[in-house]
Amino acid sequence: MDTLVEGAVAQALRTGDDEAVRLYVAACAERAVPLFIGMRAGMPDREAHLDLCVESVRGLWCADRPLPDAAERVRALEGFPELRPGEEGITDTAGTFAFFGVLALRYALLANATAEARHALSCGHAVLTAMGLLDRNVAAGGGFLAQEESLQARSLSGDAAGLWEASVAAGRESFRAVLGLPG
Repeated sequence: MDTLVEGAVAQALRTGDDEAVRLYVAACAERAVPLFIGMRAGMPDREAHLDLCVESVRGLWCADRPLPDAAERVRALEGFPELRPGEEGITDTAGTFAFFGVLALRYALLANATAEARHALSCGHAVLTAMGLLDRNVAAGGGFLAQEESLQARSLSGDAAGLWEASVAAGRESFRAVLGLPG
């Protein structure tokens, strides 16, 4: 699979321990899921979906062990409209970025359950794709892709100090930028 994930990061995921894989996807999900939450907050009948996403991201940060219900969470996510687009596909800005948030969380949960590098790589790829798309649509580029690449490398550096805070801040920044995009 071709992936946007930097070679050194991909190698670290393939050779790292289970906890390193889980920490990596927790951080990726923390940065991506705000796109879904922000784009879908206040929509009728989506409260349970929002709650599932928030609770899942929170649980992913317990990287020393897999979530006991990760497979059930994945099945629930697979029922989200974002992962089951109609014939026209996803055509609006909100839908596009919400899709990437859900997709990244799906792969994060799979990686959390299995600690398989392929799921972690797919998670990282989804987030990098969203940030690249955001950069292309923000006037003068936003530096979101470069920031994401840096944070992905940082999550595997062995020094997790401040990673959660940096991931929360990056997730908020990208959400604010998406809000400024046309429909």
